[in-house]
This record gives sequence, C-alpha cells and structure tokens, in this order.
Amino acid sequence: MTMMEQGIQHMNEQQYEEAAKCFTAAIEENPKDPTGYINFGNLLGIVGDVERSLAFFDKAIELDEHAATAYYGAATIYYKKDQFEEAVKLFRKAVMEKLDEPDVHFMLGMSYYQLGSLPHALSSLKRAVELNGDDVDARFHYGLCLAQLEQVDEALNEFRQVVEKDENHADAFFNLGVAYAYKDQVQLALDSFNKALDIQPDHMLAANGKKTIENALK
Repeated sequence: MTMMEQGIQHMNEQQYEEAAKCFTAAIEENPKDPTGYINFGNLLGIVGDVERSLAFFDKAIELDEHAATAYYGAATIYYKKDQFEEAVKLFRKAVMEKLDEPDVHFMLGMSYYQLGSLPHALSSLKRAVELNGDDVDARFHYGLCLAQLEQVDEALNEFRQVVEKDENHADAFFNLGVAYAYKDQVQLALDSFNKALDIQPDHMLAANGKKTIENALK
C-alpha cells in the first residue's frame, strides 16, 4: 500500500494525524503530483483548517489546471464559508473538467439556491437526482425549487418520493402540506401537517399550517 493509500485509509478511519503524516510523505516523494495536495486539502477541510486547505487546493491547481477534484474541494470550502458566488464558479469549473458526479451537481445546485438563483439551482439539482435517485437531500431541495417556481404538481411528486424513502422527513411532509393546500386538497394538506408534527412536535411551520387549515374548516 502506498503512502497515499495509507493516508486515505487513515482519513476514512478518522485517524487524522496519521493521515497527515502519510500525505506529507507522499508529497515529499512526488512534489509534482497534485493528488497529494488534493488529499491533504481534503483532510484540512475536514478538521476545519479552511485557509490552509485552500492553499493546498491552489497548489494542486497550479500543478494541474485540469485537476477537477481540486476545484471541487476548494468550492466546498467556499460553500462552508458562505462565499457562494466563489463556490459556484469553482463547482462549475469542476463540472467543466468532467467531474460529472452527483455530489458536484448537488453542491452547485445548493450554491445557486443560497444565491436565490432558482432556475440554475433547479437544473443542477435535477442533474444530481438523475445521477443518484436515492439522494433524499438532493430530491428534497429539487422539490423545493420546483415549488418555489410554482411547478406544484412536479414538486408534489418529488416530495412524495422523499417521504417514501424517508418516512421521518418532517420538512418534506410540511412541504407536501403546503402543496396540497395550494391545490385546495384540504384533507391531504391537514394529514401532511399532522404527520410532520408527529415526527417533529416543535415544527412551528407545520403547526401554523395545521392551524390555518383547521380555522378554514370551521
């Protein structure tokens, strides 16, 4: 097993000091290989040393301007720092460098979502769901985008699939309730708000939705 492989194993086992030693050795052995810098950047991101993490990703990109995973790693750091415009730029660069992975499209979609750019978010989140239909989080946020763009029937379909995969997803049940209420399907809306409250009794939005429906039925 190479030093790089040992480092990745240590990182996966949360043995971060040992991982750092292995990645350092790997970089010393092959200082022109961007992979060592990328892995060390990922490690530093995990432990919260974000500025040094960015420096390692920058070094990897300096060595190989087509290093897609370096752009992705740096983008995730900018996302954590709430610098969403920079995150978008780098996630897009990762996609342009052929990193066509569900996580990349999901994070790009979430960056657009945070910026309020819903059509762009919708496109990226749709791609994430296409690549990994079991990603509940991606599907939920895809549904949110559809709902906020008033594509309610399509949003309903996504939220239904979310609760099929995760029957304890209170927010999905709440949004189902909102969508049913929008379509004047009052009993289904009430049932959905009640389900959200069964899962999360302090879900204030669901409680308000339930109260609104019950008052309308009086």
